Amino acid sequence: MSESVDGREAPKAADAVDAEIVEAPTTLGGIVRRLGPGLIIAGSIVGSGELIATTKTGAQAGISLLWLILIGCLIKVFVQVELGRYVISHGETTLSALNRVPGPRLGANWIMWLWLIMMICIIGQLGGIVGGVGQALALTVPFKGDYQRAVKMPSVKEFKRYVKWEEDQAQGQPELKKLPPEERKRILRGQELLSQQIDRLGEPGQELLQQTRALVALERGQDTAVPSEDAQNRPAAIADLSSALKDKIDPFTLDDKYWSAVVAVFTAALLYVGRYNMIQTVSMVLVVSFTFVTIGNVIMLQFEERFAISAAEVWQGMSFGAPRASADINPWLTALATFGIIGVGASELIAYPYWCLEKGYARFTGNRTEDASWSNRALGWMRVLRYDAFASMVVYTVATIAFYIMGVAVLYSEGRDPEGMRMVSTLAMAYEPVFGPAAKWLFLGGAIAVLYSTFMVANAGNARMVTDAISVFGLLDRDNPRSRARSVTVLSVVLPLLCLAVYCSGANPVQLILVAGIMQAFMLPIVGFSAVYFRYRMIDERLQPGRLWDVMLIVSCIGFLIAGGFGVYKELGKYIG
Repeated sequence: MSESVDGREAPKAADAVDAEIVEAPTTLGGIVRRLGPGLIIAGSIVGSGELIATTKTGAQAGISLLWLILIGCLIKVFVQVELGRYVISHGETTLSALNRVPGPRLGANWIMWLWLIMMICIIGQLGGIVGGVGQALALTVPFKGDYQRAVKMPSVKEFKRYVKWEEDQAQGQPELKKLPPEERKRILRGQELLSQQIDRLGEPGQELLQQTRALVALERGQDTAVPSEDAQNRPAAIADLSSALKDKIDPFTLDDKYWSAVVAVFTAALLYVGRYNMIQTVSMVLVVSFTFVTIGNVIMLQFEERFAISAAEVWQGMSFGAPRASADINPWLTALATFGIIGVGASELIAYPYWCLEKGYARFTGNRTEDASWSNRALGWMRVLRYDAFASMVVYTVATIAFYIMGVAVLYSEGRDPEGMRMVSTLAMAYEPVFGPAAKWLFLGGAIAVLYSTFMVANAGNARMVTDAISVFGLLDRDNPRSRARSVTVLSVVLPLLCLAVYCSGANPVQLILVAGIMQAFMLPIVGFSAVYFRYRMIDERLQPGRLWDVMLIVSCIGFLIAGGFGVYKELGKYIG
């Protein structure tokens, strides 16, 4: 094992925590009582990844990416455990450990600077999530009712899609006839539902439809379809008409902002006074309750002929197929973002050892020595940590598959796609076929629970990581526990309010979440290969795993690399050629 890295002394003992020697449990019951960090991470994951991004992927791609969703959940746990192995071996926080990875340095190393960029994106992601909680509450308990009224209208994208296929049908369906029968059926079903939704709006709906037709005509250069004064200055006319449509279809609403403010302030107060046990308990209760409801919903969907997914379709989803992109939807890009978030994302991988430290795994192991007693304790707590990580993997994998199938069975089959201020209301439709009028309350209650769990846990973890980052950058004394505790407390209040500010700026919640997912996908291979570096260069040799584990760790890192590389390729492709 190397004792120095880039000329800096490598950690020789678990000096990041005070030792409190406790022997690891050996019975299953004893191990279960010591679980916890993984449940907190599961609470952080399910809101943005499973509920939003995974369901959206199912809505866009259909069953074809089931294999990617499953792999995305299963392979990350090996890196998660490896980072946990490091914290038991050295008692050092994750960011401090990542700062030891060789490479260019500017105050801190290159990974820390990339982490900082990712963290900025995550603040945006959490802005989208607090907005999602606010939307759900605005639908459930409105103040003014403005948000409820706004989401009754289709989005601009949906109006445009309706006009596109309306024109195709008027011309004898030349484009529809090129599509496979199932895809054609899905689009026509979506047209029928949109038509019903527009009809329910009455005259205002027809006026918006007419404006959309004019906008589409201008965008296509069909000058005869619009007034001559508009056709003469097409770019300005397109901009004016688009702005007018957006103001009517996506108006600024207050109910969701009011509720988001309530949630952010409540979270800040809760984290100000709360500690580890409170965070663990709240996240576990919220996630388990909603996950069971979702699994039950998916099971009941199988008894509805229109929404049932056959074994053949499931097999198709596991056959490494690719989704079909359309002019306005790229399901691969959504899937990439989902891969970055589902299961344990880059942020959660980095946060996991912090919760292991607070749970006491490193503290109970004690300062590292050459004695056999230390290695025996360390191996015992490693066993507990593996149980913890794999138990959380089971929870979020089951939840992820359930959400994905729900998106495929209902949203994809009916041509729906969660977007913008209609994110929560569109997702709520996935429950309606099974639970009828009760769907609204069932889904909204569950959405509030699971989204809030993510918001609370992620902000709690971010407060700890940002505090550690400030120490790594040399702006805070890492050897002063009181200063670090004060920083965590202050950030626990500031970060939720910062997320609120992001949402109130008018940003699109779904886009905020997906951008953060893409950045996390980019960070995954960096975190993965850092874990490999720890495994071969810095882990105490008495804690090193076997060859099979090493193989799975390498496979996990390759998966991370493919996801990150694909993301960079897709983004660069927008600007090249």
